[in-house]
Amino acid sequence: MSEILSTLLSPVILFFVLGAVASFARSDLAIPESISKGMSLYLMAAIGLKGGVEVANAGLDPLMLKAGAAGLALSFGLPFISFILLRRIGGLNAVSAGAVAAHYGSVSVVTFVTGVAVLQGNGTPTAGWMVAILALMETPAIIAGLLLARGSLAGMGQTGNAEGFGQHSVWREVLLNGPVVLLVGSFLIGIASGKEGFAPVSFFFTDLFRGVLCLFLLDMGLLAARRLREARTLTVPLALLAIALPVLNGAIGLAIAVLIGLTGGTATAFVILCASASYIAVPAAMRLALPDADAGLYLAMSLAITFPFNIILGIPLYAWAVAQLG
Repeated sequence: MSEILSTLLSPVILFFVLGAVASFARSDLAIPESISKGMSLYLMAAIGLKGGVEVANAGLDPLMLKAGAAGLALSFGLPFISFILLRRIGGLNAVSAGAVAAHYGSVSVVTFVTGVAVLQGNGTPTAGWMVAILALMETPAIIAGLLLARGSLAGMGQTGNAEGFGQHSVWREVLLNGPVVLLVGSFLIGIASGKEGFAPVSFFFTDLFRGVLCLFLLDMGLLAARRLREARTLTVPLALLAIALPVLNGAIGLAIAVLIGLTGGTATAFVILCASASYIAVPAAMRLALPDADAGLYLAMSLAITFPFNIILGIPLYAWAVAQLG
């Protein structure tokens, strides 16, 4: 319980809470969009570089191959479970259910970065190659969600944009999404440069990291609370699913992590990836491929409910669960 309390009292978590409270109180606190984007770019570059440098130092880890295969399978498979629950409990139509389900199979980079920072602050580091697993788990869920929606459209004798999944614009959104490109590119740069090449810029990307993350999460707290206030089609069953789905996916991820031999902070990071929900890459793809899906709903669920739940309660919960099994 002391580990959970220390996580909850971490500055990165408290800054997120501050932003949410300020937004609900209708404070005029705000961070300019250009600064927010700059901080986002910095965080992606920093986590990618540091992960690549660690891989360059440690070499190829057999566990990375196992985790990569497991991550790909889970990212593609978890949306099918979410789709069933969203249809039967949430009452969504098939197209919106497919779009929302894709969010809960893909990953949240910010949730992962926050989790890694909290774990490191608690003295529980993660393997650097987890950044590669993060990148692998971004796209399969998008494909699964579109397949689910396309199947429902075909069954109704409709075409819709989901039938045009092979269109260049959709693949461009999926494969060339800015944060993913920067994350993967930085990871490869870290591998190429190694520890010696990283040393001259280590202060900028290491010592300043947690401070920038605190300010970024302040902005995310403001944004998440605003999205929740503006939600129009969010029902109680869907709100509950936005909490139940990350817990369910995290439990599945925990079982797989134990099965393939992940331990400590690396196992927790894997669980965090499975439990997180995308609110950047997937909405961009869904907006193009499934314009009839309820965009306000999938953003409200993934960003306004699941993201705050994971940041405030989920990360300490997942770390505690891994510690119990360890």
